Amino acid sequence: MKTQRNLLKLFMIPVLMFGFGYLMVPIYDVFCDLTGINGKTGSITVAEASQQKKVEERLIKVEFVSSVNELGPWEFKPDQFSMMVHPGQAYHATYTAKNLLDKDAISQSVPSVAPSKAAEHFNKTECFCFTEQAFKANEERTMPLTFIIDPDVPDDVDTVTLSYTLFTKSIKS
Repeated sequence: MKTQRNLLKLFMIPVLMFGFGYLMVPIYDVFCDLTGINGKTGSITVAEASQQKKVEERLIKVEFVSSVNELGPWEFKPDQFSMMVHPGQAYHATYTAKNLLDKDAISQSVPSVAPSKAAEHFNKTECFCFTEQAFKANEERTMPLTFIIDPDVPDDVDTVTLSYTLFTKSIKS
């Protein structure tokens, strides 16, 4: 009887660990939304972006940053490191990524915006981060980004940093 109870407890430990790990992603998303940590960007349609009113008298510097997760087999960089933008106007930027392997690979880019109070006002209408990117062996690609900063961005925000981390999703053998 005691052995059966101990076996049940030992069986339940991995089940509970799996359940906890499975729930961490939605819990983390809720935590980030409540605290403003992680600076997740928004997305809007092209039609919604076209209805924004350009704020001529205000300029915000947008800085572009890139990184590759855990020694991934990639070169990844923004094609320009910053630009001055008017809130309410759509802008285009590009990043270039190269698969350094002699094998096909799939990547996913995860964005983050700083300061976090600007994240909810940074909206993308087109972004390579919306979907996985499949690369052939040694392929290099320019990936587009179209964004608009909402005119309601707080007045004390004069610089916004958009950072992407590129992750390897899978490698074809």
